[in-house]
Amino acid sequence: MSERHPIIAITGSSGAGTSTVQRTFEEIFRRESVTAAVIEGDSFHAFDRKAMRERIAEAERAGGSSHFSHFGAEANLFAELEALFRSYAETGRGKRRKYLHDADEARDYGQEPGTFTPWEELPAGSDLLFYEGLHGAVVTGDVNVAQHPDLLIGVVPVVNLEWIQKLHRDRNMRGYSTEAVTDTILRRMHDYVHYICPQFTRTHVNFQRVPMVDTSNPFIARAVPTPDESMVVIRFAKPAGIDFQYLLSMVHDSFMSRANTIVVPGGKMELAMQLIFTPFIWRLMERRKKVL
Repeated sequence: MSERHPIIAITGSSGAGTSTVQRTFEEIFRRESVTAAVIEGDSFHAFDRKAMRERIAEAERAGGSSHFSHFGAEANLFAELEALFRSYAETGRGKRRKYLHDADEARDYGQEPGTFTPWEELPAGSDLLFYEGLHGAVVTGDVNVAQHPDLLIGVVPVVNLEWIQKLHRDRNMRGYSTEAVTDTILRRMHDYVHYICPQFTRTHVNFQRVPMVDTSNPFIARAVPTPDESMVVIRFAKPAGIDFQYLLSMVHDSFMSRANTIVVPGGKMELAMQLIFTPFIWRLMERRKKVL
């Protein structure tokens, strides 16, 4: 953690909805004139798309390692991610690259989709580092990424909803078949349990969307439950200093389910995030100004 160079990290698995949280923070940064150095978690994968497919095929042929996935340590640069967090906290500097997901992104760089741009220095003069990806709170025997962020946020839909969101995204936006997406979910399960789930015990705040409609069989769901068909459970690891009465008064139909947990309608999640995190950004920036 660093008063001079703070770090905010959002962590959640593929299809969990971390992009929605990122858009909320982008709005806060714009409104509060905060300059963020943005880090995409996908850029710390160890392999580009072609090499990853080859490694998965090799693992399946070898047997016993068929769980090889983007969720696990073998397919990611955990040490480099921690090194970036440590470097930024100490100096405000570090290196990043970009993973080019599709043709539109790749065209701007003159590269093929599924490849990485070259490593480059972070832009000078940023107020904080903002990470969004799979492993913002990962801890292994050799690496402890979770110790560095000043604010760790988990985005964790109930698992059936997470699968529905992934199925619809990968089929509609990436052209995969239901069978191919299902195979990916099964292959990732070992790493999901061992690398993704444990992170949410280390986060400072968790947002878990719970659908209020039947998602018993996510593999036949015709549509993703909308925010208005959901509730969001917001859990604070350390509730001291959280003005729950203010949140209850500002977010209609919200209620407390535990002493550290508030539940809000799904359509009010972004409002709740604005109310919760804007004061936190103020405090980070005030602390930073004092030490500078």
